[in-house]
Amino acid sequence: MLIWIPVESEDGVNSKIAPQAEAKKWALIDFDAGEAQSIRFYDSREESEEAWVDFVILVNKYENYLDFMNEGMMVLVIREEETIEDIMNAFKFKELDEIGL
Repeated sequence: MLIWIPVESEDGVNSKIAPQAEAKKWALIDFDAGEAQSIRFYDSREESEEAWVDFVILVNKYENYLDFMNEGMMVLVIREEETIEDIMNAFKFKELDEIGL
């Protein structure tokens, strides 16, 4: 499955999540078999050629998330996690909160 995360910088699994408006990059994580198989970084989501992304993970529930939902993505928010590595561990154990309408 594919997961978007807005991040501060391109620093692999140590990249820190950022609010969408402050994101310098978008990380696209290919998550399979309980771990991140690959991480690709883009300046914007539109640069990716992926037709379908399953999830987006945001900093909090107050961010604009309707566009993601309209694209068919499930929207999750972090609790206290900061890095991609922390977020993927929380994702694996279902420790992220879901946003719903």
